[in-house]
Amino acid sequence: MEGGPFPPRVVDLSRTIRPCIIGARAIRPFDRNLPQQPERGPRINEQIRITPIRLIGASGEALGVVPTAQALEMARDLGLDLVEVAPHEKPPVCKIVDYGKLKYEQSRKKDKAKAHQQKLKEIRVRPKTGDHDIETKVNQARKFLEHGDKVLVNVLFRGRELQHIEEGRRIIDQILEKLADLSKMEKAASMEGKRMTALLAPKPNK
Repeated sequence: MEGGPFPPRVVDLSRTIRPCIIGARAIRPFDRNLPQQPERGPRINEQIRITPIRLIGASGEALGVVPTAQALEMARDLGLDLVEVAPHEKPPVCKIVDYGKLKYEQSRKKDKAKAHQQKLKEIRVRPKTGDHDIETKVNQARKFLEHGDKVLVNVLFRGRELQHIEEGRRIIDQILEKLADLSKMEKAASMEGKRMTALLAPKPNK
């Protein structure tokens, strides 16, 4: 009723929300700010409840299927840990290792992989590029390859230069020859539109 003596009542719905109850268990409302559960590592020692297991010794030798209690005792005798390495196998596969050392080595490998992710670098020359400039480009490419990156060699043609593709071929062959000692060919030189390209990758360390 308009113009009545009582103003309309405003209800704050945010104060009325309660956890939903299913049976005797309360379900908390979803909260985006709650911390996520951390990733779990492998089960170790007494966390391994299933028995028997397939056991791998500390030196990598296969010890067959043994009771978990026996495997734990063997690990303790060596001052090491029993670590589940293949939980989905039947029976699960466990290994006797130094778990602290294992985690450290895995962390180092992960950090090393993050430290350098291979990139694709590029050098560009023209059919009329002089010897001094070519040497500069070669030195750049060497640094890229030594750093573990791939190198795309580009010879760019413009206008009438397309009538002298052999000049571009001479330039790119010269560059590839100078880089042959520390690179392997991933894609041989070929024309792509108005450019001649070749792709080099660093030689694997022996």
